[in-house]
Amino acid sequence: MIRKLFILPIRFYQAALSPLIGPRCRYDPTCSHYAVGAIQEWGVLKGSWLAIKRIGRCHPWGGFGPDPVPKKPHVKE
Repeated sequence: MIRKLFILPIRFYQAALSPLIGPRCRYDPTCSHYAVGAIQEWGVLKGSWLAIKRIGRCHPWGGFGPDPVPKKPHVKE
């Protein structure tokens, strides 16, 4: 439930604001899609931190290209 509350404003941005701005992201997936994926994969705290770090790398001197959300390590029992 908490994850949905954090994802809702991102979805609003994707639907209402992003089309007005146009494609400008250096990475694939876009930063907003990365943020949603990170929150879904890692939860609100770590997912938000990963998204903030990703947005911090999005500048003219930063990287570009594929940058997927890291997956949780698989634990063998």
